[in-house]
Amino acid sequence: MTTDETWTGRRVLVTGAGGFIGSHLTERLVRAGAEVRAMVRYTGRSDLGMLADVDPEVRRSVEVVHSDITDPFAVRRGVAGCDTVFHLAALIAIPYSYVAPASYVTTNVTGTLNVLEAARDLEVRRVVHTSTSETYGTARYTPIDEEHPLQPQSPYSASKIGADAMAESFYRSFELPVAIVRPFNTYGPRQSARAVIPTVAAQVVAGREKIVLGDLRPIRDLTYVTDTAAGFMAVAASDACVGRVTNLGNGRGITIGDLARLIAEVAGRPDLDIVEDAQRLRPAQSEVFELLASTERARERCGWQPTVPLRDGLALVVDYVRSHLNRFDVDRYTV
Repeated sequence: MTTDETWTGRRVLVTGAGGFIGSHLTERLVRAGAEVRAMVRYTGRSDLGMLADVDPEVRRSVEVVHSDITDPFAVRRGVAGCDTVFHLAALIAIPYSYVAPASYVTTNVTGTLNVLEAARDLEVRRVVHTSTSETYGTARYTPIDEEHPLQPQSPYSASKIGADAMAESFYRSFELPVAIVRPFNTYGPRQSARAVIPTVAAQVVAGREKIVLGDLRPIRDLTYVTDTAAGFMAVAASDACVGRVTNLGNGRGITIGDLARLIAEVAGRPDLDIVEDAQRLRPAQSEVFELLASTERARERCGWQPTVPLRDGLALVVDYVRSHLNRFDVDRYTV
């Protein structure tokens, strides 16, 4: 695990800093002593995304850049002067990738190429590229290690496989010091309402008499967001991770149905019914039925392992949803 001394005085860029994991990573880097430039997608409202939820004292220490990952010139300006780049900017909603697949290629593949080219030209010391466990598809064996075959079961996962391959090619072709982080399912405060845990928590907290979900059978490996952010930093600080993929996960699985029941129990409503909604089901050959991480490489290469138990993390999510229930449109399915 990295120490604060590793980051003191380091000049760091976080792309996708307005997102769920990106905002937590930005906050953790600032607290560790890094000088952080946060690239946030431009809107006419100058929206900070989830950075708006970060402690104001921390946020005042961040250089916020409103930009677009698909603009190579803007990306180059964002990278300039930074010795480390955490690349998290991406389109991530799987259901929306069925609707607008071309936008996923533009953002996830071309956007990654822009980051890699800028980092190469400007001789960045370390690039950490964000992958996803969705690239593995439904497990051929478990636990899933970094050598597991990649299977594009959605346009989203296909775009991330392409982005990962681009990152690996820059390491092999140009010796760019890039490490690939492959998080399994991350959860915690600030997560989008379209994700399963906040979806369940919002329905429970709002007093609904039943929980409406998609397929209840898939198995997921869940890591609390502060542990995931610590994993990003540990990978960035480890030479052993350069040129390699490193999984970040717990190594424990739970079905979506059991997860929903656990959230209801944590929230004090253990007797709620769970109902499957056909609208929320993925296409039959696109659903990923089991994601369970092998975590040995993360421990060996950078000393990382998660620390937050699932029940404790879910309690924190329930508390967050209670405080921000107005952000959740409980009765509408969000693609």
